[in-house]
Amino acid sequence: MIIMASIMASKTRSYRLPKYEGIQSLVLEEGPVPKPKDNEVLVKVHAVSLNYRDLLIASGNYPMGVKSNVIPASDMAGTIVSLGSDVKGWQLGERVCASFCLDHIFGDATLETFDTALGAGIDRVLTEYRTFPAHSLVRVPGVTLPCAGVIAYDALLGSRPVKAGETVLCIGTGGVSIFAAQIAKASGAEAIVTSSSDDKLELAKKLGAKHVINYKTYPEWEKEVLKITNGRGVDHVIEVGGPGTFDKSIASVRLEGSIYVIGFLGGLNEVSSVPSKIHRKGIHVRGILIGPRSAFENMNRLIEVNDVKPAVSKVFSFEQAKEAYEFLQAQKHVGKVVIQVAQG
Repeated sequence: MIIMASIMASKTRSYRLPKYEGIQSLVLEEGPVPKPKDNEVLVKVHAVSLNYRDLLIASGNYPMGVKSNVIPASDMAGTIVSLGSDVKGWQLGERVCASFCLDHIFGDATLETFDTALGAGIDRVLTEYRTFPAHSLVRVPGVTLPCAGVIAYDALLGSRPVKAGETVLCIGTGGVSIFAAQIAKASGAEAIVTSSSDDKLELAKKLGAKHVINYKTYPEWEKEVLKITNGRGVDHVIEVGGPGTFDKSIASVRLEGSIYVIGFLGGLNEVSSVPSKIHRKGIHVRGILIGPRSAFENMNRLIEVNDVKPAVSKVFSFEQAKEAYEFLQAQKHVGKVVIQVAQG
């Protein structure tokens, strides 16, 4: 027997991408509210936050496969409004988020768990109601955490965890970099944040950055990083620029330091000299996927204990989804861009 809230809508609105030709391809459609299977819950989505990946998918530039006419966006928060007959441990009205890979519960990712990633091979969360496997859900305090938060957590507290007194270089002021700066501070480390905007850097300092560098003022910003660290270099680099910034990240990191490769905002140019540079400094390089549900739960505990407040740059209404994408594309944000789907 399905357990459901006393008042339930019969229709749900969803954004879809029938074409992959940019933000204007987003189309708002209406359909029936899905019914949960025995092991699923139905969630009323209250808010969605965007990631750079969402822009790549909309423009047809995402390097992995994307299903036809996909519902976009992967990060959400909502409340449970219906429970499948076999669901245990969840109650109506609980506030939840879904893991990025629905079947990645703990341990390393596999091809099978990666196939359950929201928004490329399967529909995502820019919708008013969505069903989820009960095992994919996490009780959480906010919407901006899942993708960017778990990436930053897995990088800094994964296989080579950040230690008190260490330094972390965060490239840019997007969601991953700002979360990383906050996690670094909560762990007793110092964060160095880069940006082309002094206003963004001021916000970054308020959010936990110890040092900031404007890379327009200092095009050779790696030299400023070395000055801050007395020539030693940082212990960790949150590398979201890709080939466009990788050389400078290598120059900024200490001997046997760590670089966590997360994105390629700076472009996809040639990097043939990178392997020898990595070898000469004994640098540990790790590509970061989205962590499992267990990392999500651990991150939430760290955030609650240290009273870390996720940084929300701007909130848009559900009807303003295209404007939210455009705001993200224009790189006007510090932290996360949020779409409010429903009140509550």
